[in-house]
Amino acid sequence: MVQVCLNGARGSADGWMVPVSPGALADAAVEAVAAGATDVHLHPKSPCGQDTLSPRVLAVTLEAIRARVPVPVGVTTGAWAEPDPAARVERVRGWTILPDHASVNWHEPGAEQVAAALLDRGVGVEAGIWSGTEGAARFAVSPLRARVLRVLAEVTDPDADTAEASARALLSDLGDTHDRPVLLHGEDGGAWPVLRLAGRLGLATRIGLEDTLLLPDGERALSNAQLVTEGLVQYGCAQRLS
Repeated sequence: MVQVCLNGARGSADGWMVPVSPGALADAAVEAVAAGATDVHLHPKSPCGQDTLSPRVLAVTLEAIRARVPVPVGVTTGAWAEPDPAARVERVRGWTILPDHASVNWHEPGAEQVAAALLDRGVGVEAGIWSGTEGAARFAVSPLRARVLRVLAEVTDPDADTAEASARALLSDLGDTHDRPVLLHGEDGGAWPVLRLAGRLGLATRIGLEDTLLLPDGERALSNAQLVTEGLVQYGCAQRLS
């Protein structure tokens, strides 16, 4: 599986190619799925371009995308979008249209409660385990660990020279993750080395403008679709060389 991560916390300041509005996100999703992405992850944005968990914004965004692509669509529940854990849970409970899945960063305060609220509503949980945090240790003792859709192993090391080692250390910390599927990905300079490692290990991965603005050769990516196209090449080549 190669998921496309359409925008992340990025916005218009990062370039015209980063989709922000529901229409732009739908356009980007269509192109990325046509390029080969089999799953979509996005950050719904408020009218001023900030990440939000607003039921109204989420509904409009999901409707726009689902009208045009048949693949699963997931969203963030990052604490930066709603810092108060109780308010974050209430946002989830107030969603009128549900995503197929949502990422929950296990090192953030309130992660267990947010994940439980999502599971109660029938939304799949991507357990976001970031390198360099206590996420793996907390997840290891979580009563919800066997119920998540998959583990989102997020390598936060942006250095191309060390990101693969950081990824292997994170996977070691995660252990067997109670037989949950693992999606391994990196960010910025580490995005491409970690994607290739995922290919060699036969793990799911993701690519998109959330994780990197650059192609493997250092050129600026012009779209999520371009990153997906190159990601599938790099992922497949890594598998053949493993």
